[in-house]
Amino acid sequence: MRTCARFERLKSGYERDITYLRNHSRRSAGTTAAKTSATNALAVKSRMAKALGRHFERCPICG
Repeated sequence: MRTCARFERLKSGYERDITYLRNHSRRSAGTTAAKTSATNALAVKSRMAKALGRHFERCPICG
């Protein structure tokens, strides 16, 4: 599968955000903030899948 630079940029940005939220959740284990960060990480992962899917459908290089 060949992808363009924009696809890689989108993916890396989302992955960076997910990693940040998961790390915050681990550092703050047992707190309300940790639970919120874990939930937000799942939501960001879902948004990433939707955004990459939309990009893949519309991009002439990727699709």
